[in-house]
Amino acid sequence: MNDRRRTPKIVYDDDCGFCTWCARWAVRVAPVEAVGFSDLTDDQRALLPGDWEACAHLVVGRTVYSCGEAIEQTLARSNVPTSVAVGTLRSLPGYDEARERGYRWAADRRDRWGRFRRAESVE
Repeated sequence: MNDRRRTPKIVYDDDCGFCTWCARWAVRVAPVEAVGFSDLTDDQRALLPGDWEACAHLVVGRTVYSCGEAIEQTLARSNVPTSVAVGTLRSLPGYDEARERGYRWAADRRDRWGRFRRAESVE
């Protein structure tokens, strides 16, 4: 199996400028590849939950992290200082719920984040 098949994939809404900007940032700071919704293969789509278009996902092999957990898992793999804090945050009571509320709050305001220019491709 080649390394490319084992590289975690951040799956995102490539029709959203903010989402595209976030995916590009993730590729710069973490060992992940970005795959837009429009580029998903049938096999990749089959791994995702039924409501897969509702949020971002991180696919690691056959394991899928969705929404806030996808972002958390990407940050945990990154070279940014927040990756150290993830372990501490996970031990706090109510963290998972707060993480998902925070993700949903930001995702529901994607239009406000629209100042980020939509990139044509993610490298």
